[in-house]
Amino acid sequence: MTQADATRSNQKRRTRRELLRAATRLMQQGRKPTLEEVAEEALVSRATAYRYFGNVDALLVEAPLDLALPEPADLFGQSAPADPVARLDRLAATMDAMLAVNETPLRLMLAKSLERSITDGGDDDVPPRQNRRTHLIEAALAPAGTAFPPEDLARLTAALALVFGIEAQIVFRDVLQMPDADAQDVRRWMIRALVDAART
Repeated sequence: MTQADATRSNQKRRTRRELLRAATRLMQQGRKPTLEEVAEEALVSRATAYRYFGNVDALLVEAPLDLALPEPADLFGQSAPADPVARLDRLAATMDAMLAVNETPLRLMLAKSLERSITDGGDDDVPPRQNRRTHLIEAALAPAGTAFPPEDLARLTAALALVFGIEAQIVFRDVLQMPDADAQDVRRWMIRALVDAART
């Protein structure tokens, strides 16, 4: 990916996030906004809003979830450990707590994004989902970042993205029918195994 491509990709993610935050602000006023109202609040065109969200229901399902996870600075303050496994375990516990409270809307969000990819093929130029996990994983690995070659760090970050989130929860709970405590043990094992693999 060129620097120009990366800049455009980051801008699209910021636009999508601003739409989510605009929807949240309007919902906090106690009403259900239209997609046009959200676009106006986000200072983007109606056409732009429709590129990111096929309908207002998909937007309103996802909007509250954008605030459900802490920012990296809140999760990894000065008292946070430096060890990457300990930091990733802290992230896992935070994600588990968020999933426990928001599992139904997260499943609905996933269903909406999958439905859109089937019905209209999606727009390759627009991210179909908000990427909330990568910047948290990167923050967890930041103190140990220089211990990994850049290529290995990028591979580790991508691999860890499969460990967290509603998709992993669905595999543990629906496919494997695994109790939550066992799923958490497996997740901790996966974290350690992936970090050790990157180290070696």
